[in-house]
Amino acid sequence: MTQRIEDYALIGDLQTSALVGRNGSIDWLCLPRFDSPACFAALLGTDDNGHWRLAPTGAGDCTRRGYAGDSLVLESVWETRTGTVKVTDFMPQRDAAPEIMRIVEGVSGRVEMSATLRLRFDFGSVVPWMRRSQGHRVAVAGPDSVWLRSEPKVKTWGQHYSTCSSFTVEAGEKVAFVLTWHPSHEPRPPRVDPYKSLARSLKDWHKWSARCRYQGPHREAVMRSLITLKALTYGPTGGIVAAPTTSLPEELGGVRNWDYRYCWLRDSTLALGALVSAGYLTEAAAWRDWLLRAVAGDPADLQIMYGLGGERRLPETELPWLAGYARSAPVRTGNDAVKQLQLDVYGEVMDTLDLARTAGLAPKPHAWNIQLSLLGFLESKWREPDEGLWEIRGPRRHFTHSKVMVWVAADRAVRTLEADPSLSGDVGRWRAMRDAVHQEVCEKAYDPVRNTFTQSYGSTELDAATLLIPRVGFLPPDDPRVVGTVDAVRAELGHEGFVRRYSTASAYGVDGLPGREGTFLVCSFWLADALYATGRPAEAAELFHRLLALRNDVGLLSEEYDPVARRQLGNYPQAFSHIGLVVTALTLAGHALAGDGTAG
Repeated sequence: MTQRIEDYALIGDLQTSALVGRNGSIDWLCLPRFDSPACFAALLGTDDNGHWRLAPTGAGDCTRRGYAGDSLVLESVWETRTGTVKVTDFMPQRDAAPEIMRIVEGVSGRVEMSATLRLRFDFGSVVPWMRRSQGHRVAVAGPDSVWLRSEPKVKTWGQHYSTCSSFTVEAGEKVAFVLTWHPSHEPRPPRVDPYKSLARSLKDWHKWSARCRYQGPHREAVMRSLITLKALTYGPTGGIVAAPTTSLPEELGGVRNWDYRYCWLRDSTLALGALVSAGYLTEAAAWRDWLLRAVAGDPADLQIMYGLGGERRLPETELPWLAGYARSAPVRTGNDAVKQLQLDVYGEVMDTLDLARTAGLAPKPHAWNIQLSLLGFLESKWREPDEGLWEIRGPRRHFTHSKVMVWVAADRAVRTLEADPSLSGDVGRWRAMRDAVHQEVCEKAYDPVRNTFTQSYGSTELDAATLLIPRVGFLPPDDPRVVGTVDAVRAELGHEGFVRRYSTASAYGVDGLPGREGTFLVCSFWLADALYATGRPAEAAELFHRLLALRNDVGLLSEEYDPVARRQLGNYPQAFSHIGLVVTALTLAGHALAGDGTAG
């Protein structure tokens, strides 16, 4: 049985990552990048789809686990009847080849250990050819080659297309395993000492963590979320993936299963604001630069998401040989939402670049010309319906959040030109556009009877994205329409104290899909922010503390939460959820949060 989503911990090397279960099994790993095919895909199928378990013989889940300080080095401890053992799992920030290192250390007594390595390339569908070379195991299939290196005392043999190992450790004794991937047509990478790599990894992470300038309440939770965001960053380009997984379900047994191993523009402003506010200007600049490269070109071709390097083609396919997590099928790779029209992304790009400018990031001379091009296109398109922030697969609508973000795009252009008259651009033109959008939204998206903004023009449904209206500066927090919207969203979309992003009560709702989903974690963080902004700090703090309690034992959050089954749902760990945590923590602490549009 696949473990619960929250039973997994994350390790990574800033180019890809792996999920390690409480039972010592690595059940998800894509090599060499986040968006590459998985060689361990048991998470979405069975052990036969690839995994690597290392644990005391006959043992179940570890007794306790945690990260070594402010790092991504995982330590899992088993207390057995014969002794205690610790397994340290990590992926060193790579010099060349991606590697997973697992170090077993005897803490007390004498413990017998067992390991099973079952490599299955191409998302669990390809069994590699295994051979011995220089005392090590080598797996090869097509473009992929993996080397397993262990120490002489480890007994290793092949069984049922797997590599099995056994050994014992006593107090003070250490045994290391190193798994190295490289293209099969290239020579084997140089061997790396796992013990030196561990020391270097801890040093690197602790040095990075020490740069955090936030010292307020809940710093541990904020730091863990920032480390998670760093781990989800593709180092070579600066792009931040939404999550390192695909097809973890929004409903157990349902079809709401999507590939999140790409970079969404919707995350850009809040991610940049969180990084800047916490003092990570280098990472913020890298994310801004990735954004500028990705969106360059014809503004009519702007996409809602891109690949790690800014790739545009992300075709959606299904993998029928994988049963899906908890039988939640289909399993998908790629994402057809890339083809959708989502007008809000133009506002998010403009807001991000405005924030980068005001935060003091080194300017990019061509950025303003790109922004003018985007604005010109948006001017001709903003009155059209779109698929909206939540990437609905039903008919297009005039989504309120999309129009509000159109207003943001024009507003940030006005702000920029007013602050720097030397820049080219017709400030009167963008001011007129801003005012027209504002008037239309207030007339067509607001329900005066219920005193709330609705999900779309003419709709009776609500949308948690309207909680962002005061944050982006569309209306001030004390406006009665804002207060009414916050109250209505909490009442109508609330579920067991948390918030759904929109209603899925009907068989096929606004998103065109069957089934339901859990409460959306980032939306619950948005509610806490909105409660604080509208003068209810005690209620905001209470909600934030309940959200913190949803984190697993190593501080990670997925996309959604089922408050009835008390389980995390959706792709994991989710960047948006951790961004929400950081933003809310800083908001409640009264920390100067970069990108708070209420000042505008």
